[in-house]
Amino acid sequence: MRDIGIDLGTANVLIYEKGRGVVLNEPSVVALDTQTKKVLAVGKEANEMLGRTPGKVQAIRPMRDGVIADFEVTDIMLKYFIKKAIGKKLFQKPRILICCPTNTTQVEKNAIREVAERMGARRVFLEEEPKVAAVGAGMDISKPSGSMVIDIGGGTTDIAVLSLGSVVTSASSKVAGNTFDKDIVSYVKDKYKLLIGEKTAEEIKIKIGTVNPKKKKEEMEISGRNITTGLPNMIKISSNEIEEALREDIKKIILTAKSVLGDTPPELSSDIVEKGIVLTGGGALIDGLTYLLREELKVPVLISDNPLTNVAEGTGILLDNLHLIDE
Repeated sequence: MRDIGIDLGTANVLIYEKGRGVVLNEPSVVALDTQTKKVLAVGKEANEMLGRTPGKVQAIRPMRDGVIADFEVTDIMLKYFIKKAIGKKLFQKPRILICCPTNTTQVEKNAIREVAERMGARRVFLEEEPKVAAVGAGMDISKPSGSMVIDIGGGTTDIAVLSLGSVVTSASSKVAGNTFDKDIVSYVKDKYKLLIGEKTAEEIKIKIGTVNPKKKKEEMEISGRNITTGLPNMIKISSNEIEEALREDIKKIILTAKSVLGDTPPELSSDIVEKGIVLTGGGALIDGLTYLLREELKVPVLISDNPLTNVAEGTGILLDNLHLIDE
């Protein structure tokens, strides 16, 4: 049986199987019938139901801010995904490595471990997400030199400085991809009196979102429900407006990064100035972010080659190098 790595994200779950690579990448969403408690859909199919379900059907995200908010539904979701990804091979009791944010409490870690053990894992490893992301991004963290990673996921932004295979200093913020979607929803509601869903907000963020209005100048037509009239309405929104919507929360990520750099030993700081900071996670793809971080932190900043799958790929590398896992 090949070992399995799981990136248990707030927005998406990715499963990595040794020898095959990423075998599953689906939204962390489960659709339930609220009356019978029956599971109607999981993953992509359930995600399509977000904001579109009738009263008795509820599409929920069991992960919130990078941790398990609903243990029972997370259990159902993971069982479904693992069965879909690797099928009957699960009965061969694999070793499973699961990633979690740096601020995950021991109680939450125990809950995550219990889910994996109930699925029949032979052995369960838990590792901090920024460390796994750094490994997946191709950074050699085993040497006695400083490496810094900023992993902007759906529920959390995890920032860490690593050396000799371990996290030296780190911080986790609940400002991340989902926060940006909520910022856009609030901005459109306040400025245009238009209600839009978070799926529409995410689409806006991906298509015209920027944190550098000088570079990107695009517009997009969006539709929603007018708060005043209650009727459907369509407006145009620009990249400049999205920069304005995201500005305050992007500042919070910058301040968190500055605090991590401020807590970093001087010798490791000089390594970071030389090597730069690596950005991973879906949030790293927002237009202009590398430029803004470079300007604010006065350190080179670059995006990894595969920011969306770095954590999953990192689990595969760590399962081959168990001596790097902190148990």
